[in-house]
Amino acid sequence: MKKYIFEVLEDVSKAKDKSEKIKILKENETWALKDVIRGSMDSTVQWVIPTGEPPYTPCEEHNHPTDLKRQNTKFQYFVEGLHKDQPKFKKERMFLQMLEGIHPKDAVVVINMINKTKPKGITRGIVEKAFPSLLQD
Repeated sequence: MKKYIFEVLEDVSKAKDKSEKIKILKENETWALKDVIRGSMDSTVQWVIPTGEPPYTPCEEHNHPTDLKRQNTKFQYFVEGLHKDQPKFKKERMFLQMLEGIHPKDAVVVINMINKTKPKGITRGIVEKAFPSLLQD
């Protein structure tokens, strides 16, 4: 069974050395994980969602209807310059619905991504070794 994104990031932050962190990232490679890392660390990705703590109600850990590996495709609606035809309030509503539908710890990961908070224990060098050419800036 694949791990949640927050579990992978926790494992990376607990890893002792760079090679172990790279191994964990490679073993758990998903588009959702790479999207979170890029969204957090790449300055070319700018968000239309306001930074800070959004007003949402997290779902229960054991009872979330979907997960981040299915919902990460919605990130495209939150990137500056894409989907200009969709009003900002619709994008923000979609964002809140996503947060309320995924595991609450993954919701925190997404909020940190929007706030450009780099995942703990991950450096640019580690990302470049694990996922070459992921970061554009």
